[in-house]
Amino acid sequence: MRIGIDDTDSPAGMCTTYLGAVLIHRLRESGIRVTGQRLVRLNPNVIYKTRGNAAICIEAEGDADEAFRIASACIEELAEFDEEKTNPGLVVAEKKLPVSFYHQAVTGFCTIEEAEAVCHAAGARVKKWKNGRGIIGATAGIAAEQADMTWELLAYRDHTDKGERTVETESLFRAEEKTFPHTWDTVDTENNCIVCFPHTPDPVIFGIRGESPEWVTKARGYVRSQKPVMEVIYHTNQGTDAHLLEGTIASIVDGCSYRLTGVVADTPVTGRGGHVSFLLSDTSGEVRCMAYEPTKGFRDIIRGLAPGDEIFICGSYKNESINLEKIRIISCPEIVRQRPPLCPSCGKRMKSDGVDKGWKCRRCKTRAEEPETVHESRTVSPGWYEVPPSARRHLAKPLCRGIPPA
Repeated sequence: MRIGIDDTDSPAGMCTTYLGAVLIHRLRESGIRVTGQRLVRLNPNVIYKTRGNAAICIEAEGDADEAFRIASACIEELAEFDEEKTNPGLVVAEKKLPVSFYHQAVTGFCTIEEAEAVCHAAGARVKKWKNGRGIIGATAGIAAEQADMTWELLAYRDHTDKGERTVETESLFRAEEKTFPHTWDTVDTENNCIVCFPHTPDPVIFGIRGESPEWVTKARGYVRSQKPVMEVIYHTNQGTDAHLLEGTIASIVDGCSYRLTGVVADTPVTGRGGHVSFLLSDTSGEVRCMAYEPTKGFRDIIRGLAPGDEIFICGSYKNESINLEKIRIISCPEIVRQRPPLCPSCGKRMKSDGVDKGWKCRRCKTRAEEPETVHESRTVSPGWYEVPPSARRHLAKPLCRGIPPA
């Protein structure tokens, strides 16, 4: 059977993964055999999410009615019911749910009614609290299947502890140094900041993401922190680009994320707050692309683009612009422009003498028939570029995991 849980946390505390860890322990205590646990991220643009839009799926063997009872009690004890946007859902399924529902939930949007229909068709046990929106994520977590998966080790403090976390900064940078690229996003070395723990009062002390249980365990061995009350390694779709759809500019839908190929249509500009934007065009239309201030040095790559550059982008379309996650510069030709020539006598720029009449120095009366050709060097070159770890979304695939198809 598979046990799906979602929407139990809030900005003020709790974490669905922590509740999952507690549930794993209680299931084992009851004699139910836990065979695996997954952390499934869903569409990062959903407005109803409380934080990271993550659902939990626990794979187990045993009495499904007992598992349903234990899970229900766990949610009723730990979920943040006082938070308006927290609407927990629980699903226990003994049959497989259609993977198409997961794909819809990670790349687009699903309704409570659609989730209920999927669960009813499979004879799954379902429980909703408040408006029950959490059954969408719970159903998607159970239905999730994909070939490319990663792992995350999460260390927890007690959920009642709302104080400052105690983690030795140097140990996190050491873990990154010793295990990258087999683990990633522990720290942001370029911007000298920590990435692997949240800034909200929830139970997570830190999390280590990597390509296997062995690598995240090795990295965890370097970390010095307050003593965790629990640690769990989840199999996850994080770092896989599972949220991205293929598309053209004319086909993009607000709230979805895309891979697009196009041509830079204007010169990138830096706006208020340090955000950098430009227009991307393809044969179907144009769309504005954004590199926001938190992407730091990535904005310099965007500033280096020029009209006519061919690029491939990955990002989420929201509020009429695409929030860039990474780009591939396919071609960025040398910029060649012409300007009035210098007067050989006085060194000043000549002025146009009229259409097709060449140039003339107003002071020396010297003439020239041809303009000066200027070859401008580029600050960018073909290749892949990504936002730093501190600005990366959970689902975005880091380049250290391999070059994406483009």
